[in-house]
Formats: sequence, C-alpha cells, structure tokens
Amino acid sequence: MNFEKIDICDVNDSFVRLIRDDWALLTAGEKGNYNTMTVSWGMLGELWGKDVVTVFVRPQRYTYEFMEKYDNFTLSFFGSEYRRALSFCGSKSGRDFDKAEECGLTAFETGESVAFEEAKLIIACRKTAFADMDPSKFIAPEIEDNYSNGDYHRVYIGEITEVCKKINRSGTSV
Repeated sequence: MNFEKIDICDVNDSFVRLIRDDWALLTAGEKGNYNTMTVSWGMLGELWGKDVVTVFVRPQRYTYEFMEKYDNFTLSFFGSEYRRALSFCGSKSGRDFDKAEECGLTAFETGESVAFEEAKLIIACRKTAFADMDPSKFIAPEIEDNYSNGDYHRVYIGEITEVCKKINRSGTSV
C-alpha cells in the first residue's frame, strides 16, 4: 500500500466536493468482520478542540450495526473510475453481498478499522459522540422530505486520528 500520512489541513480537495460529488465509503469493523456503505452526506470541521468528521447512518443500514459495535471508522475517497463500485456499495446490503469482493476492492486494516487500498484518500476516526435526528427539532419543513419512511439518521461525530493520501510508485501524490 502506497500511502503517506498527512495533516487534514493539507488535503488539497474541498471536503464538500469530495463528499457531495465523489462520495465516500464509510467503513466500520475489523478485517474479516466489517461493513462498508456509500455516503454522500457528511461534514468536516473543528469541535471540542479536535478535528472531526460527522457522518449520518440510518438505523436499517447494516453498517449501523458496525458503527454501534466498534469505536473507530474510516472514510475512503476514490477516483471517478470507482463510481460504479460506490453506486453498488450504496444500493446493496453487506448482509447479502461481500461488497469489496463484488467491486474488486482490497480491504486492509488501518489503525483500529478497515479501509481500501484503491482509495486516493483515507480519513480514520474514533467515535466521540452520536445523536439521533429528532424531527421535532427541524426548523426547515423541507428536511422532512428526506424521511418519507420516518427512518431518521443517527449522527456520528468522529475525531480524526489519521489521514492518508495515496502516492504513486515515484512517491508523488495521486
């Protein structure tokens, strides 16, 4: 694996563009017992004096079980050539498929969780807090349009513990 550790402030891409346009794989668990799902909602920032990310997981998602059980998770970002794989991982359940195998992705342990060798950027996190979306707190009524089944997300805040960027064989960033 050809990754170099970098500071989150040295990520050259806009996080909004990465999460909104490129999507990411949210992965929790350990090698041999993990699940991954595509996410296109998320936030990055500073909270409680720590660099953090915030991710949103609906309770019926298989990944939810892993987010509840394990203290760490990763966000893996890919190039556009992996769009089909991310579409698959966002529409199929890990209960029914080995998503990594189906998509030709190579899982590896990074710190206390799992990420993918094919990623161009990996953000590893330790859960610090969670909260359940409460529709009684929605101010903008159109937010409810995202929850026609009443399946409100659990919001996880994770302290960033490591950021790794893919480098090519010559040692330059991809």
